[in-house]
Amino acid sequence: MTSLWLADRVQQAAHPSSVSSDFDRNADVVVVGAGITGLTTAVLLARAGRNVLVLEAFTVGAGATGNTTAKISVLQGSKMSKIVGKHGPKIAKMYAQGNREGQEWLLGYCEARGISVQREDAYTYAQTEKGVSSARQELEACQAAGLAADWVDDADVPFEFNGGVRLANQAQFDPMPYLDSLVVELDERGGRLVQSTRVQRVSGHGDGLALSVRTSAGEEFDVHTKQCVLATGIPILDRGGFFARLKPQRSYCMAYKVPGTLPRGMYLSVDSPTRSVRYAPTPDGDRLIVGGAGHPVGREKSPSSSVQELDSWAKQHYPGAMQTHYWSAQDYTPADELPYVGPILPGDDKIFVATGFDKWGMTNGVAAALALSGRILGGRMDWADAFASWSPHELSGIPKALQANLEVGFNLAKGWITPVTRMGDRSPESGGVVSGPPWDLEARCRVNGVEHRVSPVCPHLGGIVNWNDADEAWECPLHGSRFAPDGTLLEGPATRGLTASVQSAHG
Repeated sequence: MTSLWLADRVQQAAHPSSVSSDFDRNADVVVVGAGITGLTTAVLLARAGRNVLVLEAFTVGAGATGNTTAKISVLQGSKMSKIVGKHGPKIAKMYAQGNREGQEWLLGYCEARGISVQREDAYTYAQTEKGVSSARQELEACQAAGLAADWVDDADVPFEFNGGVRLANQAQFDPMPYLDSLVVELDERGGRLVQSTRVQRVSGHGDGLALSVRTSAGEEFDVHTKQCVLATGIPILDRGGFFARLKPQRSYCMAYKVPGTLPRGMYLSVDSPTRSVRYAPTPDGDRLIVGGAGHPVGREKSPSSSVQELDSWAKQHYPGAMQTHYWSAQDYTPADELPYVGPILPGDDKIFVATGFDKWGMTNGVAAALALSGRILGGRMDWADAFASWSPHELSGIPKALQANLEVGFNLAKGWITPVTRMGDRSPESGGVVSGPPWDLEARCRVNGVEHRVSPVCPHLGGIVNWNDADEAWECPLHGSRFAPDGTLLEGPATRGLTASVQSAHG
């Protein structure tokens, strides 16, 4: 399961992947996460002369950035109408301005570095008559936020289109050449990147911070820094309680080889089930990218059925389409609809977070990098209030956050009780199952003929994982931590994997 962007890469920057004995374990700023937010932040700080170290648990772009649809758009589905509804047009204008500046910076960088970008119109459209009113609301919200959006009644597409919002001259690209270019510039400016190295803890150390890290080879050591930026999708630290202010969402993408010419433009439906459509140039001709089938992480009984439905939809509307790639990504929906970018705690100028991009990381991620680097260097963006990690506007998100945390409590209890009903079902023929009494829970799965047995207890806050049959992974329904079949940690807020089950440990 590898995305179109991560498969068959030809132009790869030289990425350091291990630490040597003479590795300098000190930096002015440590950035955790080598995706679009982390690497852009690192380059901006390195340009200002800061000694920057980037630590990445896996490889460059392995998280959301390398598994996105990579639309660089300020028209973002029904996002603007949600923001206007909760915060009014003033905050919506600031959010739009931040996204515009992120977009402009990104496109300017790509142009200067010769990175391929396709300029296309973006559409938020109604699949059905019922969806038209939502699309009309989005048009009004976009116009209130100062965006030059207009309404179109039809489009040259093979699927159902009942009218929609158009924002001209947006963009799309393959994000990996951009990340590779950032890595090169970071190196040129004296910054450093270390991959396969996971940050597990951050603690105070004198006037600065000590980051406890572990390499994929098992080496453990501390890194010392004055300031730290957590650009990890969801913060790996529980300080600030961001895990309780975000709802993790999993969504899926497929790329297809399609006979004939593909329509231009980027499309996202406003009504369910969500359909996201764009094309992607490749050396072997354009590919169709279709996305959707989203669900809260760890709470869908069989994600594969929704993925199959999405695949059927693509093949129905694009006859002769042959799937070439399949992948998925994780995004975080903030309780108040606005990203959280800034100090991890009010007044904390040492640890910063950037999260809650709600599937729009290409513009939000760069905007976050501009806001964070500006703050660290002593400046401030006019639109930064719409991205604040702590702000009065969060009051609007309290009911949604309470509801989300009630769901978390329900799923915590359900996770510990349900396996009792499966006590006789300890050996799945395929897929995964959690069974046993609460004092002896075990998660078993069989993938490619190999059986794995692990403890199903998420090391973050004790949730019981569920099996995702589309991704063949264990997922925690509480706060979205994910694990490979053998328990290896895939993404946080957990910072370590599932332990081996007692039965597995003893035979």
